[in-house]
Amino acid sequence: MKKILLIIFLFTIGFSPSMYAQYTETINANRPGVSQGGFAVGRDVIQVEVGPYYGVDKHDLTDIKTKNFGSEYEIRYGLLLENLELNIRGDFNFIKQEIPVGGTTETVSSSNFRSNTIGAKYLVYDPYKMREFEKPNLYSWKANNSFQWRDLLPAVSVYAGYNFTPGSRPEGYPFFGGEIANSSLKLALITQHNWGNSALVMNFIADRLTDDHKRYSAIFTFTQAVGMRSTIFAEFQTIIDDFYSDELLRLGGAYLIMPDLQVDLSGMVNFKNTPFRWQIGIGASYRFDFHSTDEKIKNPNDKDGGQEYNLTPADEGGE
Repeated sequence: MKKILLIIFLFTIGFSPSMYAQYTETINANRPGVSQGGFAVGRDVIQVEVGPYYGVDKHDLTDIKTKNFGSEYEIRYGLLLENLELNIRGDFNFIKQEIPVGGTTETVSSSNFRSNTIGAKYLVYDPYKMREFEKPNLYSWKANNSFQWRDLLPAVSVYAGYNFTPGSRPEGYPFFGGEIANSSLKLALITQHNWGNSALVMNFIADRLTDDHKRYSAIFTFTQAVGMRSTIFAEFQTIIDDFYSDELLRLGGAYLIMPDLQVDLSGMVNFKNTPFRWQIGIGASYRFDFHSTDEKIKNPNDKDGGQEYNLTPADEGGE
């Protein structure tokens, strides 16, 4: 496992030597969706994100009904660099299955991790970094406020993770089967567009790459701010998998109670009946903020080498 963690670390820091500011004045959470945003939490910041949920899956062909109760969780840490984040994220699930056997119904209960991954995320490109240095066009309101092609350029991050699941899954455990290995490699490409009060995050994921049963998925999350403290979101996820392929829709919102604390509410549904799925959940994200030093960058337009600019939390693009 030490070799795998070393590979993850080298993979994430090997793309760019430059520094990008990640820290923001308010908490920068991935919840309530399941995608990862393009930006890290910031150096010396520890962030905890948890969310219990309840849902039901009903398979029309097998007539098996599965009740799910569990919790998603994520711990994020900004290590060494502003654009590097280490995290552990997962989902522990308790299930109760009602299985028809002849004229009776047999009930089976079990529990295990649906997912459990330790990994690292690294910001490769930040299109918002230097915009504070740009001067407004004094002769054209339209030039300052109209659409520009560069607005289509997203922030880009890469992610590498190691899946590990202690113990063994029962045969027939939902969405997996006993054939799935307990450890495997996961890679992802993450992009994020920030358009004023809106943000679009896209994740393209290749999972279980060292297993015979690989999984590929894409997640598209759109977030819109409503007022100063509230946001709403819509998320679409497509999954391609030997055991379980699906398209999922999630809707919900979040509320900022204080700069370091956010709560959220969400729901999920799919579009087929093998199985038909629905789920509701609540959650909270809390930040332990030990960030003490803001990054200083230089204006590349200054011919004398550039004036140092203290990039404060409010100046930086976040999730």
